[in-house]
Amino acid sequence: MKYAGLLIRGLALFLDLIVFCIFFFPVTYIVKGTWLMTPQDHLWIIFDPLCAVFLIIIFLYYILFEWITGSTAGKYILGLKVVNEDNGKITLKQSLIRNAGRFVDGLPFLNIAGIISITTSPKKQRIGDKIAGTVCKLK
Repeated sequence: MKYAGLLIRGLALFLDLIVFCIFFFPVTYIVKGTWLMTPQDHLWIIFDPLCAVFLIIIFLYYILFEWITGSTAGKYILGLKVVNEDNGKITLKQSLIRNAGRFVDGLPFLNIAGIISITTSPKKQRIGDKIAGTVCKLK
């Protein structure tokens, strides 16, 4: 099994962010009358219910797509797939754990912990992968 490294995983994440922007910008414009929200556009100064909905959608996107298909849009385009350490389909529980691990991987900021984990792990696993028993591989 050939594991996906930092650069291609980062590019897949970037492609997923483009998918989110294609959806979120028009929705924000329709709901809030602006393409990008400033603190003045937020209901609670630094946060807004619309942002909460977007965060839920983002996490469901990763959890469900990786569980059902093994790939998000970005991973699919680049030929990546999330599997268990035995190269099998991941379970819903593994997907939940793997994606909850994004909170740890993001520490202290800009995914530094995840980057260090991927670059130092023999299987190129981020912390969420190690906890869930998953890997991101090249198809």
